Amino acid sequence: MRIALVTTAMAMLLLQEVKADVQPQKNFDVQKFSGKWYRVGLAYDSPGFAPYRSKLTISMGMVDPQSNGDVNMTMWSISRSTGCKSRVYVYEKTDTPGVFSYFSTRHNKVKDITVVDTNYTEYAIVFKFKKMNREYSQVSLYGRTQKLRPEVIDKFKTFSLARGFPKESILTPPAAENCPPSGN
Repeated sequence: MRIALVTTAMAMLLLQEVKADVQPQKNFDVQKFSGKWYRVGLAYDSPGFAPYRSKLTISMGMVDPQSNGDVNMTMWSISRSTGCKSRVYVYEKTDTPGVFSYFSTRHNKVKDITVVDTNYTEYAIVFKFKKMNREYSQVSLYGRTQKLRPEVIDKFKTFSLARGFPKESILTPPAAENCPPSGN
């Protein structure tokens, strides 16, 4: 029991440090960031994530900058029970370019989104943070295509491992079939 408490306390401290050292892309340009992205990698520190690992597929999103500086993010994902569904997230701009916040209706909490690294034409590494009953974080790897160079996948994995994500929590899911349906 004592070891479990020490391990939990150490994990909490590590997560606080994880958020503190995450910096946004230098000179972030939301217009260059707009357009179609595929979430081709994911690292998640929630224990509740484990049962869903094998069910995840690559999802597609559209980043649409608004005139007020906010960003609408439409994401398509597929599940066996509901099929292909889309959700729109409104990422509100902050005072720091490349850092956004949004209100998650699912968790009833505000989450922070930081675009950590992108070359705009091939990949983006995005860090998501939320504080609930404890702090949770997630790293996503986005690509302009569903297949990225091995060096980019390694960069994503190295970034995730450096932030304390266990190796088994880092994945690159398979492609989704026809989601979104052709024509989107």
